[in-house]
Amino acid sequence: MKYKKLGKSGIEVSEIGFGAWTIALNWWGKEIQEDEAKRMLKKAYDCGINFFETGDMYGRGKSERLIGETFKDMRNEIVISTKYGYDFENADQIGHKELPQQFDEKFTRNALKNSLERLQTDYVDVYGLHNPKMNHIHDDTIFQTLDNLISEQKIRTYQVALGPAIGWTKEGVDAMDRKNVSAVQTVYNILEQTPGNELIENGTKNDVGILVRVPDASGILTGKVNSDTKIDEKDHRSVRKGEWIKSSLEKVEKLRPIADRNGLSITELAIKFILSKNGISSVFPTVISEEEIERFAAMSDGNYLSTSDMKEIDELYTNWWAKSPYELKSTVQTA
Repeated sequence: MKYKKLGKSGIEVSEIGFGAWTIALNWWGKEIQEDEAKRMLKKAYDCGINFFETGDMYGRGKSERLIGETFKDMRNEIVISTKYGYDFENADQIGHKELPQQFDEKFTRNALKNSLERLQTDYVDVYGLHNPKMNHIHDDTIFQTLDNLISEQKIRTYQVALGPAIGWTKEGVDAMDRKNVSAVQTVYNILEQTPGNELIENGTKNDVGILVRVPDASGILTGKVNSDTKIDEKDHRSVRKGEWIKSSLEKVEKLRPIADRNGLSITELAIKFILSKNGISSVFPTVISEEEIERFAAMSDGNYLSTSDMKEIDELYTNWWAKSPYELKSTVQTA
């Protein structure tokens, strides 16, 4: 496992991180039992993963609690990132519909207090705004509260997690102007590089690390989703339409020669493509088993794609964008 700095924070995080929303929600085709979830967390650590990313709303605190119980005696050996902003205690979630958001000081301090209790720790390494909107990004009082929490040593740094849909360029770029924003999280993969490429460029200039989720394009790049796949309405991927799936599968075939000549599977090519980008701090594959954790962790081996391969992928993507802007700009709800 290789490790990188998380932007200006200087915190070292594993290139492959553990996105812990799947262990608390059945939004990815599988309901993971608590004993299996804890085995997955331990397996990740054994594979060299030190970065565990979650949010307080995942299972209404369940994900945080599982992390806290699993690593209660190992606090200095892991990096914990959690997010807040959704008022899940006073509203019921219907399907994947967004809940009301709050980021005022009282709500923030109470949310952090509850997260710390569930995580069984007195500080969080990375605290995050969960899917903030532009008015939140421009609200100085929100960031003053977070800065105060750093001074109080309750958090070490903070991130802005963009979503729930793809296409949050302005929010991400503006967030990077905040002095203690060390990371911006976004959807990014070899098929969906917008707005990620612009965020990566700006992140490099501002010493802000980019955290990547949905690197597998909702299963297209792992082979879990094909033209015959039936996705349950409870599944987070249900927003992916048949036309998008068909078009994406055609693009995968254009990438296959690059993978083949490097001795890589499409999944390996997809992950190594991201890791080969300057400015990426960590990637959170969507994992639902110990075997998948081992497989993804092994991809962080220091062998990145060549400049010529990266250029070829860039040319393919530019051509796809020019021909099919609607498909690539479609909104994609994610965790």
